[in-house]
Amino acid sequence: MCQLRFTSLAFLIGAFISPAIAEDRINLHLTGPAGPYTVAAWKNDWPGCGWQDGVKEGNVSVVERASHLRLRVDYRPGEIGPEKSGCGWRFPVGTRESAELRYTVRFSPDFEWVKGGKLPGLCGGPENVSGGRPADGTNGFSARLMWRADGKGEAYLYHKNQPDKYGDRVDFPGDFRFPVDTDIRVRMRVTMNDPGRKNGKLQVWIRTGEDENAPEREVVHRTDLEWRTVDSFGIDSLYFETFYGGSDHSWAPKQASWAEFGGFSVDIGEKE
Repeated sequence: MCQLRFTSLAFLIGAFISPAIAEDRINLHLTGPAGPYTVAAWKNDWPGCGWQDGVKEGNVSVVERASHLRLRVDYRPGEIGPEKSGCGWRFPVGTRESAELRYTVRFSPDFEWVKGGKLPGLCGGPENVSGGRPADGTNGFSARLMWRADGKGEAYLYHKNQPDKYGDRVDFPGDFRFPVDTDIRVRMRVTMNDPGRKNGKLQVWIRTGEDENAPEREVVHRTDLEWRTVDSFGIDSLYFETFYGGSDHSWAPKQASWAEFGGFSVDIGEKE
C-alpha cells in the first residue's frame, strides 16, 4: 500500500518530473517519451506507489495529442481486470478531509461498452476496499467511476453502508452517454463524513468536447454518505484504475479498444 505523505506544498520532485505541488494542487505531468510505458517511467511519474497492474504487462503506452502527452491504456479482447485488460495503481496525495480530482479521458472511436468497466477516482484508508473487499467503516473507502452498457455512466462506491460486497452504484442522469473519440473532462469532489454522521459528500461533473469554456454538467450529487466510522483515515490516494469488468468474462470486449488519460490534478485544499 502506498504510504508516502507530502509535507510541503512547495515540494517539487525534480525539474520536468511529476508530480508538482503548488497552491494546494498536485499536478501530474508525464515525462515521456512517446512509446511503450515502462515500469521505470511509471515509477518516475507516479512516485510512492506500492504496487501496479498492467504496466509490466505492456497495457500502457505514452501518446501525444495536441502537443500534450497522455497515457493510452489498451484493453485486450476477451480479457477483464487490470492486469490483462487495463491497468491500476494507488498514488498517494497526503491525507485530507476533502479533495477534488480532475482528469481527461478519451475513448477510442470503436470503443465497445459491453457491460461496463472502471475509471479512475479517489480512495483512502489502510486497505484497498474494492474488488469484492467491502468497506466496514474502519478499513477504507473508494469512489471511482464506471462506463456501463451503451455508454451510460455511474459512480461506483465502497462505503460503510454499501448494499453488498461489490459496492454501491449511483447512476448518472438517464439521458447521459459517454461519447467516443472526443475529450471528456471529469471533475470529482469527495468530502469525508464526520464519524457517526452520514454527511459525507460526492459530486461529479462532466464536460465534453475541446472547448475549455463549455459548461460542465453535474451528474452526481450526494450529501448523505458514511465513508467511515473512525477519524483515523481520510482521502489519501488517487486511485488510477481502468479495466473491463465485472467478475466474469461476459464483461470482456470482443475487439481491441483503448482509452487515453491525461490532465491529472488533485486539489488538496479544504473546499466547500
